[in-house]
Amino acid sequence: MKVDQARMPLIEAIERHVEKNPISFHVPGHKNGLLIDEKDKQFFYKRDLTELSGLDDLHDPQEAIRDAEALLSDLYGSKKSCFLVNGSTAGNIAAILASCSQGETVLVQRNCHKSVMNGIKLARAVPVLIETEWDEEGKMPTGVSLESVRETMKAFPDAKACVLTYPTYYGMTFDLKSLIDEFHQHGVICIIDEAHGPHFQLGDPFPASALDLGGDIVIHSAHKMLPAMTMGSFLHIGSERVNEGKVKEYLSILQSSSPSYPIMASLDYARSYLATVTAADIRKNIDVINEFVQALSGIHEGLSVKRTDDPLKLLLSMKGMSGYELQRLLEGEGIFCELADSYYVLLILPLMKEGFSFPYKEAAGHIHAVLSKEGVPGQAGDAPKAVRKKRRSYTELALTHEEMDDREEEWVSLAGAEGEISARMITPYPPGIPLLIPGERISEETMARLKQYMENKANIQGDHRLDESRVCVYR
Repeated sequence: MKVDQARMPLIEAIERHVEKNPISFHVPGHKNGLLIDEKDKQFFYKRDLTELSGLDDLHDPQEAIRDAEALLSDLYGSKKSCFLVNGSTAGNIAAILASCSQGETVLVQRNCHKSVMNGIKLARAVPVLIETEWDEEGKMPTGVSLESVRETMKAFPDAKACVLTYPTYYGMTFDLKSLIDEFHQHGVICIIDEAHGPHFQLGDPFPASALDLGGDIVIHSAHKMLPAMTMGSFLHIGSERVNEGKVKEYLSILQSSSPSYPIMASLDYARSYLATVTAADIRKNIDVINEFVQALSGIHEGLSVKRTDDPLKLLLSMKGMSGYELQRLLEGEGIFCELADSYYVLLILPLMKEGFSFPYKEAAGHIHAVLSKEGVPGQAGDAPKAVRKKRRSYTELALTHEEMDDREEEWVSLAGAEGEISARMITPYPPGIPLLIPGERISEETMARLKQYMENKANIQGDHRLDESRVCVYR
């Protein structure tokens, strides 16, 4: 069959989505361009340029990019701040490579992004996974406890660095300052993946910023919560503990030698946007969000609206159905959420300023319409139960990177996988938190959670054969 080279499948798929006039409760933070000035919407193609005279060079900033990064550093109060065009993934990996060497121990919050584990693998460092606390009432992971950190540090006093995720994908925070202070007492470099908190710099009513709490390296996904293009992120160096030269070297290695000027321009825009948010803008945001929550709360007796520590995150749950089922219903009405799990759908709300608007009333109307349809369950039944057991404060991988290199691999059935050692990373996405890590022993709880994801047809990344009910293990 002759291939039609005139087709543009990706552009066609994007156009089909855009034609639905969807309402965005997901990333990126510009909300389908609603938070971009009209004059700037036509900016990008004409300005998709390269390192021309006067346009500077991301890998050796001397002019405009240097000045833009200096403004970013001033806004966040960092020692040094950098634009990232390959996402927070590049920032996380560069931070890890710059902070530890082969064989050194890195302490990692277990509900970390997959890029953290990939960075540790590239560094050939030794990960120790600090278990996260579980909010039984909220049915979600939170952070790590000071008790767990102290127990882990006692077992691994020579740890070189730690990687903490603050806030969680759901917008939950924890006592980060106490953890950073504890790590610093032991000389541990604190890398904070604050992907979902670039707006915390605004202060109350938002949680405290990781830089203000003492983070040594802090990474922000500007595109998630601010009006920046996808892949646009920030990396900040917060202290003298960090080898700035190494960070810059690894960023140069990891990032494209042809960085996108539209992405960098959007980062400049996002920084300026955040810097000019006023107290009145924040009050207006909170008032509008309160009105939206009130409107949602009266829609259906089975609908629950849960706030998180970040005012720009809302969790919706519906009696009698899982979050995945609720997500599918909402998408049928043009409401696209950031993620779903067994209990919730996550809405990411816009950080609005004077002169911008967001269709909250229209969204509430669509949600009312979908939940008022015949056949939508009321209060009977509950969502699937999360499988959680009390675990020790930390776990180690069953194999080192060197041992993994030497082992044979085998694909085994899910039914016989418990107790085996995973040879692949398996990651539900979003949120991008690995369920299985190479070298990790597969537990009963992990298998139960994996089956839940599969039953709910969640998107799962990784080199797997889950469609054949098989996973890869080491022998």
